Amino acid sequence: MKIFLLTKKTLICYVALFALSLSLFISGTNISVSVMNSADVERLLPIYCVDRGEEKLCSITFDAAWDDSDTDRLISILEKYNAKATFFMVGSWVEKYPESVKKFFSAGHEIMNHSDTHPHINQLSEEKIKEEINRCSDKIEALVGKRPDLFRGPYGEYNDAVIRAAEILGHKTIQWDVDSLDWKELATDDIVSRVTKRVKPGSIVLFHNGVKNTPEALEKILDHLTKDGYKIIPVGELIHRDNYTIDHQGKQILNQNAQNEPAESES
Repeated sequence: MKIFLLTKKTLICYVALFALSLSLFISGTNISVSVMNSADVERLLPIYCVDRGEEKLCSITFDAAWDDSDTDRLISILEKYNAKATFFMVGSWVEKYPESVKKFFSAGHEIMNHSDTHPHINQLSEEKIKEEINRCSDKIEALVGKRPDLFRGPYGEYNDAVIRAAEILGHKTIQWDVDSLDWKELATDDIVSRVTKRVKPGSIVLFHNGVKNTPEALEKILDHLTKDGYKIIPVGELIHRDNYTIDHQGKQILNQNAQNEPAESES
């Protein structure tokens, strides 16, 4: 009887041959699950910016999750430049600073949804996502009498489940294409430079209230934009409500057939 001894060198050769054969088999049969999945499944996107043609319109937004120390100052600056902003508020912030919520709303600014407790919302179940959105909108509606219909995820996080849940609840998911990075407490002039160099027609700009240099930077930015012919309007007025698509970069574009439809004349 012959006895075959399997040496370490021989074993390595067999493993290498097996790996090569398997690789040839896979490439020959064109198996690529991850590539096929990424190509076949279309990912949902929020609205980062809006195609408004050559109209010099843009939106200033604030995420409200910290304190309210600059409420009066922000209102004063925005009023000076006839600018209306959108405030995405966390439910717990609404509970803590109800008078500031009322002040922003009374000054004509939009009050929108930034979740109830500011969690990593893309890690939650669909049920929990809906709870976060509903509870925040309930608190805002109870305070100002108007229910939000726009949502921004905490930390700017989102996934398909977040966008679908928000849509089911009647909220469009909003991101931004210009980040002031004010939360990093950049110098005022650095914030101004970042924003003014990046704003274009249809831009959505991200700020935070309760941040050291934001009010001073905001005033300089609004001065620059208004002199450049921009009108600052709330996100709810900037976006298209119907007949639109969102491209791969998150730009909301009005469908061609909607663009060509004649305006209805008043009777």
